[in-house]
Amino acid sequence: MVVSPERIRSLHKYEKAILAALERQMKRYEWVPLESLEQATGLSESEVTYRLSRLIAWGMVRFNPVPYDGYALVFGGYDTLALTTLTKKGTISALGTKIGEGKESVVYEALGLGPVAIKFHRIGMRSFNTARVNREYLPENGHCPWLIASKLSAEREYLALTTLHPKVSVPLPVGQNRNAVVMALITGPSLSRCRLDEPDEMLDAILENVREAYRLGMIHADLSEYNILIEDGKCVIIDWPQWMETNHQNAGTILERDITNILAFFERKYKIVREPGDVLRCVTG
Repeated sequence: MVVSPERIRSLHKYEKAILAALERQMKRYEWVPLESLEQATGLSESEVTYRLSRLIAWGMVRFNPVPYDGYALVFGGYDTLALTTLTKKGTISALGTKIGEGKESVVYEALGLGPVAIKFHRIGMRSFNTARVNREYLPENGHCPWLIASKLSAEREYLALTTLHPKVSVPLPVGQNRNAVVMALITGPSLSRCRLDEPDEMLDAILENVREAYRLGMIHADLSEYNILIEDGKCVIIDWPQWMETNHQNAGTILERDITNILAFFERKYKIVREPGDVLRCVTG
């Protein structure tokens, strides 16, 4: 759960300083000692302890007494740092309701210059080892791999959106900070929940977008009917953090898997049959 905007607005400057200090210190410590926070913020022990107790109660910081009294950011705190920066930059002005959630992210409505979506990447400590196997860009070790991994995941998705838009039908990228990506709000349902009037034309449009992304050097690498949205009769491909470069040694296999997933869906739901090999040659040709 993302910390409420009201809570973020009510944060004292000392609490913001402690969150920022924790972020910096977690590059050195898995659990940041109280003494390090005192030195980093210039605050007294009693002040730091009091502010930490509030941050813990609000779900921004976690305390661990073993083998020493230590503190660490959790996603509530990291999200707060991202939101604070994005608000200062004017990228967003208000946070709305949650509109989506996956294993490694949560998405909220928000306001910027217009309606936007803000996606918080959350490659947590429990799922990190599994994610590391599938994503070569993730760090192998370190004191806070989940924090680094979530930031890298957000940066990669934002890079994909800025590279592909507008030639490929993806959400318009608006901004990025830490584990958060801000993009244009797409309100249409997923392909899996639609009943298309002209499925052949939609399949052609999806494959043309896959082809254009390939021409721009990118393969989605996790494409399915669940991360293609349909809005105003057009497809919008979302969820790009796992993208792969077309010169990767496994690019052919991954692209074939993406294509096969989409073709299998259209065959299953609309009885449209196309040969994956022919489609693959068309995409890469």
